Amino acid sequence: MIDIAVFDEHNLVLQGISGLLAGISDFRVVFTCCDRGVLSEKLKHIKVNILILNLHEISVRNLNLMAQIKMISPNVRILVMSVIEGEEIVLKTIKAGAKGFLGKDSTLNDLTEAVYTLRSGHDYFSKSITQMVLTRYISGIRNDGSSEKAEISQLSARQVEILKLMGDSLSNQEIAERLFISVRTVETHKNHIMQKLNLRSTVDMIKFAIKNNIIDI
Repeated sequence: MIDIAVFDEHNLVLQGISGLLAGISDFRVVFTCCDRGVLSEKLKHIKVNILILNLHEISVRNLNLMAQIKMISPNVRILVMSVIEGEEIVLKTIKAGAKGFLGKDSTLNDLTEAVYTLRSGHDYFSKSITQMVLTRYISGIRNDGSSEKAEISQLSARQVEILKLMGDSLSNQEIAERLFISVRTVETHKNHIMQKLNLRSTVDMIKFAIKNNIIDI
């Protein structure tokens, strides 16, 4: 069971997010909160695996809140949700302690996948954020002409296949349907890929796939 807390300053939005999460059997919403001070106090006394922060602005106040949370509860993994996105914004939240970021294009499947990924100890970014980071990365590869290749022999054929499908922007659910396997099996394969290659996020996996010509650019 994954214990989740949700923060949003708007009660209706807060109820909506917690209601969606309550419908997933592996998730348990241990508390919801719309007050920063109350949130900090609750985290001192209640064990939480994932804290979802739905932020309507990425302000100094909210960045400081994340930094404070990491001091109070260093083991909690923070997932930021926000319609305000951009490379600089995402980097600021990561620096403040966030381990994941869901942008305005995110779906319930993305939220579910993000929670599972963070609980496994890895980072997660939604498709728009991933694409933004990869665009800069691909530009860098083309500019420096690097031909260095990372080691891929330690990956199984199935893991390479999953990397290819990730390159087509397929979700875990879509990959599972394409390969006739369960979503949990897809998640397990992704975790094994990251462990074998010492990677931290979906973005890192796709970078690896691009560099090794598993994904065409």
